[in-house]
Amino acid sequence: MSADAWDPAQYNRYADEREQPFWDLARLLTPAQDPVLVDLGCGDGRLTAALNRLGAAHTLGVDNSQAMIDEAARHASDTIAFKLGDIGPWQQPEAYDVMFANASLQWVPDHRAVLRRWIRSLKSGGQLAVQVPSNADQLPWLIAAELAAELLADPPPDPVVTNVLTPEAYVSLLDELGCSDQDVRLQVYAHYFVSTADVVEWLKGTTLTRFKEPLGYDGWEDFVEQYRGRLLAVLGNRSPYLFPFKRVLL
Repeated sequence: MSADAWDPAQYNRYADEREQPFWDLARLLTPAQDPVLVDLGCGDGRLTAALNRLGAAHTLGVDNSQAMIDEAARHASDTIAFKLGDIGPWQQPEAYDVMFANASLQWVPDHRAVLRRWIRSLKSGGQLAVQVPSNADQLPWLIAAELAAELLADPPPDPVVTNVLTPEAYVSLLDELGCSDQDVRLQVYAHYFVSTADVVEWLKGTTLTRFKEPLGYDGWEDFVEQYRGRLLAVLGNRSPYLFPFKRVLL
């Protein structure tokens, strides 16, 4: 997926709902004295800055979207910096007290290799905190994949399907990589939208972005409208609409 398929404004249309797992993940951290922190997949930097205010000596935010990094720049300060970069190969041996990755690791393949690199980047006694979605079996995602398969000869796969592991697999992997004091959980968030149609707007900011490049602008706009019609036909146009969202926090 093109890094600049991301639209910060579209992503933040549901900022309150997207913040819930971020803060739940942050609460899993054990307080540390003046930690050096990296936020991998920092997006527009707003939550990175909030994380820094919890007491970090210095925080680095990394994202592969220039649009997101440009937006993040307004949050930079003496203790917060932002950098364009690929979080998959990211490795700075024994550099950080806390490595934080909220809703970003799912876009990267081979979590075994990635987590090994990230853990090597921790100082002794450091902490790794990761959150990934785990909802590829739900109808909105299945319908998107079905429609893409009709329109594209080789549609980009859902990264949650191809990359994300089960909670128990993460437990085994983290143990293998030498982690202790694990807290791994599957949590379902109950998001209440004004109507079913809001599901389309939510997914336009995340998983549907992977179709922007192969479809082109006009093709993607047409795809979104077809998707909207198909989704409403299956789920019904309900108001309000309960949107259950599964996530793995570790």
